[in-house]
Amino acid sequence: MKICRFNDNRLGLVEADEVLDVSEALGVLPALRYPYPVCDQLIAHLPELRARIATLAPTAMRLPLAQVRLLAPVANPGKIIAAPVNYVNHLKEVLADPNLHHDNQINHIERAGLFLKAGSSLAGAADGVTLVLPDRRTDHEVELVAVIGRAARNVKAADALAYVAGYTIGLDITIRGPEERSLRKSPDSYTVLGPWLTTADEINDPGNLAVELLINGQTRQKTTTSELILGVEALIEFASRFYTLHPGDLIFTGTPEGVSPIHAGDMMIASIEGLGDLQVQIMPALAL
Repeated sequence: MKICRFNDNRLGLVEADEVLDVSEALGVLPALRYPYPVCDQLIAHLPELRARIATLAPTAMRLPLAQVRLLAPVANPGKIIAAPVNYVNHLKEVLADPNLHHDNQINHIERAGLFLKAGSSLAGAADGVTLVLPDRRTDHEVELVAVIGRAARNVKAADALAYVAGYTIGLDITIRGPEERSLRKSPDSYTVLGPWLTTADEINDPGNLAVELLINGQTRQKTTTSELILGVEALIEFASRFYTLHPGDLIFTGTPEGVSPIHAGDMMIASIEGLGDLQVQIMPALAL
């Protein structure tokens, strides 16, 4: 099942080139009072939501996919966890180019560990990316994103995929420079998610998916997730040693080689096998 959020926070089921408006299914989510849970309620109740979507779909209003405004498919992730330099060739690329590492210490991921991105950086396809420091090099990074479906702590890699609700495409937009990763990767709109959530049952092997990113029609990044140093299972094991993972938490699995600068006016199209195409416009910096 491919589930999207669109327009004014409506819920959609994506079928081919149409979106079925199944917003009525949101009625299965519980009414809550403060203090609110630390997880995304749509993801936490995904099984009940999917059952309701299935009953609504046959009579749902159908809209052309090209005419809806796609939002980030997960609205309230408690944590955005990201894996640095998690493809072998990207590690070589970063070590070889001072414009990428800026004398920051670059380690194999098992030594470097994971990092967190600000929740306020989350954006959907229709939001675009608004450049923050146009005088600084800013790069694209396409990534497979695993969405956690239930609470997980000290999970073994062999069991990890049972904790995944689904997958989506991520763009980890990065300002190059000497500052800590979390700062350079957390401006508003610098964590793009979409175009929709593909439920885990539709992806047989997240470790063997084709990945590609085009800028203005030119391929910049192209690989398969088989080239990950730590795959989805190992990343969940790694992350859950340090944090309790909650429904809706996002794990960005790392980007392959081929990172390069983006500029205002560019159109990015990120594709991952089975997950669709994420089309995102690069917008100029806001006037101060």
